Amino acid sequence: MAEIKPIRAWRYNRALSQRIEELTSPLFDVVSDKQREALYKEPYNSIHLSVPRTHHGEVQKLLNRWKYEKVLEQDPLPGIYVYYQHFSLAGSPREYVRKGFICHIKAYDWNEGVILRHENTIPGSVNDRTELLEKTLLNVSPTHGLYTDPDFDLEPYMDESMRSPIYEVEDYQGVRDVLSVIHDAEVIRKFMAKVADKQIILADGHHRYEGSLTYRKQQIAKNPHHTGEEAYNFHLMYLTNSEAHDLRILPIHRLINGLPELDTQELLKKLASFFTIREMEDPYDLNEVITGKKWAFGLLLKESAWKIRLKPEVHPSLNWPFPAEVKELDLTVLHYFVLEQVLGIPGREQRHSPHIRYVRNFTECLNQVQQGSAQCALITHEVSMEEVKQVCASGYTMPPKSTYFYPKVICGLLFSSIQPDEFSASPYSGF
Repeated sequence: MAEIKPIRAWRYNRALSQRIEELTSPLFDVVSDKQREALYKEPYNSIHLSVPRTHHGEVQKLLNRWKYEKVLEQDPLPGIYVYYQHFSLAGSPREYVRKGFICHIKAYDWNEGVILRHENTIPGSVNDRTELLEKTLLNVSPTHGLYTDPDFDLEPYMDESMRSPIYEVEDYQGVRDVLSVIHDAEVIRKFMAKVADKQIILADGHHRYEGSLTYRKQQIAKNPHHTGEEAYNFHLMYLTNSEAHDLRILPIHRLINGLPELDTQELLKKLASFFTIREMEDPYDLNEVITGKKWAFGLLLKESAWKIRLKPEVHPSLNWPFPAEVKELDLTVLHYFVLEQVLGIPGREQRHSPHIRYVRNFTECLNQVQQGSAQCALITHEVSMEEVKQVCASGYTMPPKSTYFYPKVICGLLFSSIQPDEFSASPYSGF
């Protein structure tokens, strides 16, 4: 099903690569304003290509200048770029290694059933990514996709490649990122064959992927001789094995603010109609008491903390027009019974509601509520990989901000071009 190709990556020249850590940046949708301003001070940082200060036409000029001045140089051979991320999680001594590889993959339309999504996108962000791609013909960072291989057939080749890394850096997340490359044509074909019959779940990067998809559709409409193999058909993706134990999905909590007349006692009374509620002495116990509990959440108020859990007999009244795979999700329960039924924020407005903010850090949620910057916080626990698979297979999507695949990939280790003469491999390469 999924067609992938090796890439002739553009990377920083040998001299600049010696300080590659100073040239990497967070992805466009997670970089903070403070981070961005600091990174702009480095004239060759990848932020200038991924989140430009100027309009996208100026980025095209900058990219052309970097190529001309050999700030960026294209690798002469096509390759599969192996990318490992070494990390740990707060409160745990375990060290994880997320293993994957970066390649070109065809930008399949959603209805083809090859790339499966679990989130909806915001048109403005898609338009921004489409315009940037149109001006630069450059994939500035890989999206993150998941293939399923319970036999782990590709990992030995990746491990072998990692014996000779190109880069090894510590990024802004405290993650150790290591990049290597496979040039062996026979091994590359094994990667292509392994993925060929797979569906790919898009874990992260829905806006960037849809930008590539939109650009592909535009180019197909302009090209009466379209074959499907043109450079514009392909997109840069980091693929990891969904069966790996080092694949982590972290929870994203909800901060509520700006609702008129949110009375604490009235709120608890309304919640009691749907949930069993129990006050907690220590708010930091919330994560422990809700983890692994179906339809259980934490509620932080200014002067109290509560565990709330949906009464099972109430669940059938969830009347949103979704299949069982979506209705059973903890976050669907939260968005329907708490956000819509209790707080009065209609489901159709929740994605863009000014009253809802999405925050990963529990302590930040607690501080915001106790300081009065938020009226309350709703604490969630992580979505499972199996739930992601089930929702993707259903053809529906999850509530907004349901998953946070950790860690995020970073921008700047490599770039890939869809400019025709830069995309095509040598006729002697076999690709």
